[in-house]
Amino acid sequence: MSLAEAEKVYGPVPDEKFPIPAADVSKLNPKYYRRTVSYDSKEAPGTIIVDPGKYYVYRIEGDGKATRYGANVGRAGFLWSGEAYVGRKAEWATWTPPKEMIQRQPEAGKYAAGMPGGLDNPLGARTLYLYQNGVYTLYTIYSTRIAQSIGTGVTSGCTGLLSQDMIDLYSKTPVKTKVIVLPA
Repeated sequence: MSLAEAEKVYGPVPDEKFPIPAADVSKLNPKYYRRTVSYDSKEAPGTIIVDPGKYYVYRIEGDGKATRYGANVGRAGFLWSGEAYVGRKAEWATWTPPKEMIQRQPEAGKYAAGMPGGLDNPLGARTLYLYQNGVYTLYTIYSTRIAQSIGTGVTSGCTGLLSQDMIDLYSKTPVKTKVIVLPA
């Protein structure tokens, strides 16, 4: 994908509840642009595979293909791996920091009752909540507007995609979709 094509793919999304500005693709390594890639997998089409070691999220398309998205992932000490599923989905979700995060980052305490959805909300425009055995894991795949975060380990374990990529993934992902998080 050329820079001009990327500027279109990652351009503004004006028809949202909170209009999303264009991503600054000059701060995004082109290897993290959304693209269809060869990806051999025995998983069913629609399955999401998070590869934190390579900073990618894959959506299995079938026939040896996947849609690959650049991602940010958990920083050292906050990575996890395993199998989960999308237990719920939300647009412009309220973000409530877990008590463990408030203990580590007391400044997050002001949002203990929840931060309403919006451009400055850490969950962004779309969120997929990951569950195991009917229980929310406290991990999500969420949207970010911070292009320079893609390809880095910056979160408390969650996986972020640029808003434009997350809107694409979200639109194709029903509740109950299988998610596999590979070991870093």
